[in-house]
Amino acid sequence: MTELNTSVLVIDDEEMVRDNIEDILVPRGTSQEQTNISNAVNILFDAPSTLLVPRTRNIPGFTVDKASNGMEGIQKVKTAVEKGKPYAVIFLDMRMPGINGLEAAIEIRKHDIKAEIIFITAYSDCSIEDIVEQAGQNVGYHCKPYASEEIIQLATKAVSDYNKLRNLEKLIESISNIGLNSNQLNSLLKNILDQLAASLNTDMALLGKLHDGFVYEKVLSIGTFEEKINLQELIARVKTIDIARDEVIQIDDLVLARMQNYSVFAILKQNERLKTEKMYLLKLFVQNAAQAIRNAELTEKLIQKEKLSAAGQVLAMVMHDLRCPIKNIRQITSLMREGGQDTELIDMIDTSAEQASNIFDDFLDFINETKIVKVPVDVHKIVNEAIKQAENRDGFSKITITKNLPESLIVSGDESKLRGTVVNILNNAVDALHDQHIINGKIDISGTVKNKEMKLVVADNGPGISPEIRNTLFEPFVTRRKKNGTGLGLSIAKQFITGHGGGIDVTNNDGARFTITLPI
Repeated sequence: MTELNTSVLVIDDEEMVRDNIEDILVPRGTSQEQTNISNAVNILFDAPSTLLVPRTRNIPGFTVDKASNGMEGIQKVKTAVEKGKPYAVIFLDMRMPGINGLEAAIEIRKHDIKAEIIFITAYSDCSIEDIVEQAGQNVGYHCKPYASEEIIQLATKAVSDYNKLRNLEKLIESISNIGLNSNQLNSLLKNILDQLAASLNTDMALLGKLHDGFVYEKVLSIGTFEEKINLQELIARVKTIDIARDEVIQIDDLVLARMQNYSVFAILKQNERLKTEKMYLLKLFVQNAAQAIRNAELTEKLIQKEKLSAAGQVLAMVMHDLRCPIKNIRQITSLMREGGQDTELIDMIDTSAEQASNIFDDFLDFINETKIVKVPVDVHKIVNEAIKQAENRDGFSKITITKNLPESLIVSGDESKLRGTVVNILNNAVDALHDQHIINGKIDISGTVKNKEMKLVVADNGPGISPEIRNTLFEPFVTRRKKNGTGLGLSIAKQFITGHGGGIDVTNNDGARFTITLPI
């Protein structure tokens, strides 16, 4: 357990006040001299009771330094920070010769934004709002005359607040170095976000990613954020905010912190202003949370690659065993033709055997990241073959498929891999319409050519892609709402299309809309 920082600095031009606060926080036993000093201070400041009282339990063991003016206090703060032994609490008089208490506090904040500052003064030319605005939110204010119990309570609370925030700070800093999977990390981040929200005095906070185009992906939230806040309106507000990486800003009741494409939103209570320490903690959280999430993503990608490698080894063994049976199918159909049984059904058997062989080959190419070998490919042909294969899927007969392709559409590529990509997307669309019981299901396949680039679009009128997986849809082993699926189909499609120098994207527009882009 980290040792508590109970170091206190008293900055006051009155020696009697400095010594008195020290005696209150660090009692040395009651002597006649201390009694006389206490009585004199009582008379001077009209305190209601003796300022030196017996030490009670649960009071920290304070250490106290003293400074007779603002400049001396600033130097002591600077030196303490440089030595790695900062003050937890600073008692500061407002009216002093030279620079006043507020000016001293502003300078202190240039060296230490974390110390709890407590103004102890009989007079002030500044409002509390001005003090908080300029000296930071982690400040207190107490008027003279004071009682010893009040000084002890103020110091004890300030030390407690200071050390709670330091512990939270260390916890935040540690998360970027912990190797966790996504579920474990989210649990830890939620715990930290809960504590951080409490320190920000809010019960609504949201951690998420802002992808290209300000597409938002939730990571986790606390409170009733999504129920009480219109997220789309919030994203629209964020779009208009000019915020640099690593920055934390507050606009009205919205606090926004951003780290690359990660962001934290917090909605504050009662238009509270966040300054210094709280902004620092929020910024620290976003930086370390973002790094931790990236580490978790890299870990999961490594696990995925290991899974794919293992799957590839298994498939290689399976293919070795299946190669002979598949070749035997072609030999059997050849013998059937020689025997005069040349029918369309036999042609379908041949086609199916060839497709099975190609599927195995494509999967191994995906595992081994085999380079694409390109030949001229007729897009009409691969689309028609994909539709033909889809005819055997459940629910196909209830779906209307329309094509809108240019008359001649030839691209350079691997015919098997391009056909497999279209087959995969089309099968997913048929399955989605069937599984979700969509009445009057429709699939539209369209193509356009512009600027030496072909766009092939497969769009359906189904439920669309779930927001939970939309931005990870093309990663291995991501599958939802499908009764049967490995979660590899779209990963393979993505790799194949990328290998062709093209791109594949998905949007929701009254259903799922997949767009394949290929160079002509």
